[in-house]
Amino acid sequence: MKENLAFYKIFAFAIRIVKMYQFLTTIKKEFVMSRQLLKSGTAVGAMIREAEHSESKADFIHKMSIAQKEINESIYWLELLSETEIIAKKEFDSINEDAIVIIKLITAIIKSTKQNLNNN
Repeated sequence: MKENLAFYKIFAFAIRIVKMYQFLTTIKKEFVMSRQLLKSGTAVGAMIREAEHSESKADFIHKMSIAQKEINESIYWLELLSETEIIAKKEFDSINEDAIVIIKLITAIIKSTKQNLNNN
Protein backbone atom coordinates (compact mmCIF):
# COMPACT_ATOMS: atom_id res chain seq x y z
CA MET A 1 0.00 0.00 0.00
CA LYS A 2 1.29 3.44 -0.95
CA GLU A 3 0.64 4.91 2.52
CA ASN A 4 2.87 2.31 4.25
CA LEU A 5 5.73 3.08 1.87
CA ALA A 6 5.25 6.79 2.57
CA PHE A 7 5.25 6.27 6.36
CA TYR A 8 8.50 4.27 6.19
CA LYS A 9 10.25 6.73 3.89
CA ILE A 10 9.10 9.74 5.92
CA PHE A 11 10.32 8.25 9.19
CA ALA A 12 13.69 7.41 7.62
CA PHE A 13 13.84 10.97 6.24
CA ALA A 14 13.17 12.41 9.71
CA ILE A 15 16.05 10.36 11.11
CA ARG A 16 18.34 11.73 8.39
CA ILE A 17 17.18 15.26 9.20
CA VAL A 18 17.92 14.81 12.91
CA LYS A 19 21.39 13.48 12.10
CA MET A 20 22.00 16.34 9.67
CA TYR A 21 20.90 18.82 12.35
CA GLN A 22 23.40 17.27 14.77
CA PHE A 23 26.15 17.55 12.14
CA LEU A 24 25.26 21.12 11.22
CA THR A 25 25.19 22.35 14.81
CA THR A 26 28.23 20.49 16.14
CA ILE A 27 30.59 20.47 13.15
CA LYS A 28 29.46 23.39 11.00
CA LYS A 29 28.25 25.58 13.90
CA GLU A 30 25.18 26.53 11.85
CA PHE A 31 22.15 27.05 14.09
CA VAL A 32 19.48 29.06 12.26
CA MET A 33 18.82 27.23 9.00
CA SER A 34 19.53 23.87 10.61
CA ARG A 35 16.83 24.52 13.23
CA GLN A 36 14.33 25.46 10.51
CA LEU A 37 15.20 22.27 8.64
CA LEU A 38 14.83 20.21 11.81
CA LYS A 39 11.38 21.65 12.45
CA SER A 40 10.01 21.19 8.93
CA GLY A 41 11.78 17.89 8.26
CA THR A 42 10.38 16.22 11.36
CA ALA A 43 6.95 17.87 11.07
CA VAL A 44 6.28 15.85 7.92
CA GLY A 45 6.16 12.60 9.87
CA ALA A 46 4.20 14.17 12.72
CA MET A 47 1.48 15.26 10.30
CA ILE A 48 1.41 11.83 8.69
CA ARG A 49 0.90 10.30 12.14
CA GLU A 50 -1.93 12.75 12.81
CA ALA A 51 -3.48 11.85 9.45
CA GLU A 52 -3.54 8.16 10.48
CA HIS A 53 -6.20 9.05 13.05
CA SER A 54 -8.03 11.73 11.14
CA GLU A 55 -11.70 12.25 11.85
CA SER A 56 -12.79 12.21 8.21
CA LYS A 57 -11.43 11.93 4.69
CA ALA A 58 -11.42 15.74 4.49
CA ASP A 59 -9.42 15.93 7.73
CA PHE A 60 -7.02 13.30 6.32
CA ILE A 61 -6.53 15.36 3.15
CA HIS A 62 -5.97 18.49 5.24
CA LYS A 63 -3.29 16.86 7.40
CA MET A 64 -1.60 15.30 4.37
CA SER A 65 -1.61 18.72 2.70
CA ILE A 66 0.19 20.18 5.70
CA ALA A 67 2.74 17.35 5.46
CA GLN A 68 3.15 18.24 1.78
CA LYS A 69 3.86 21.87 2.71
CA GLU A 70 6.38 20.79 5.36
CA ILE A 71 8.36 18.59 2.96
CA ASN A 72 8.34 21.42 0.43
CA GLU A 73 9.72 23.76 3.10
CA SER A 74 12.37 21.17 3.94
CA ILE A 75 13.45 21.13 0.31
CA TYR A 76 13.80 24.93 0.46
CA TRP A 77 16.09 24.78 3.53
CA LEU A 78 18.15 21.99 1.94
CA GLU A 79 18.55 24.05 -1.23
CA LEU A 80 19.60 27.08 0.80
CA LEU A 81 22.12 25.07 2.81
CA SER A 82 23.53 23.68 -0.44
CA GLU A 83 23.69 26.99 -2.30
CA THR A 84 25.48 28.64 0.63
CA GLU A 85 27.92 25.70 0.61
CA ILE A 86 27.16 24.74 4.20
CA ILE A 87 26.44 21.22 3.00
CA ALA A 88 28.27 19.54 0.15
CA LYS A 89 26.54 18.87 -3.15
CA LYS A 90 26.81 15.10 -2.57
CA GLU A 91 25.02 15.43 0.81
CA PHE A 92 22.38 17.66 -0.74
CA ASP A 93 21.75 15.38 -3.73
CA SER A 94 21.20 12.33 -1.54
CA ILE A 95 18.77 13.83 0.96
CA ASN A 96 17.03 16.01 -1.64
CA GLU A 97 16.34 12.91 -3.71
CA ASP A 98 14.59 11.38 -0.69
CA ALA A 99 12.59 14.58 -0.16
CA ILE A 100 11.43 14.61 -3.78
CA VAL A 101 10.29 10.99 -3.53
CA ILE A 102 8.35 11.88 -0.37
CA ILE A 103 6.63 14.91 -1.87
CA LYS A 104 5.60 12.78 -4.86
CA LEU A 105 4.23 10.06 -2.55
CA ILE A 106 2.27 12.55 -0.45
CA THR A 107 0.91 14.25 -3.57
CA ALA A 108 -0.21 10.88 -4.98
CA ILE A 109 -1.92 9.97 -1.68
CA ILE A 110 -3.75 13.31 -1.60
CA LYS A 111 -4.86 12.93 -5.24
CA SER A 112 -6.13 9.38 -4.81
CA THR A 113 -7.94 10.26 -1.58
CA LYS A 114 -9.63 13.23 -3.28
CA GLN A 115 -10.65 10.99 -6.20
CA ASN A 116 -12.08 8.39 -3.82
CA LEU A 117 -13.92 11.13 -1.93
CA ASN A 118 -15.42 12.47 -5.17
CA ASN A 119 -16.39 8.99 -6.39
CA ASN A 120 -18.38 8.15 -3.25
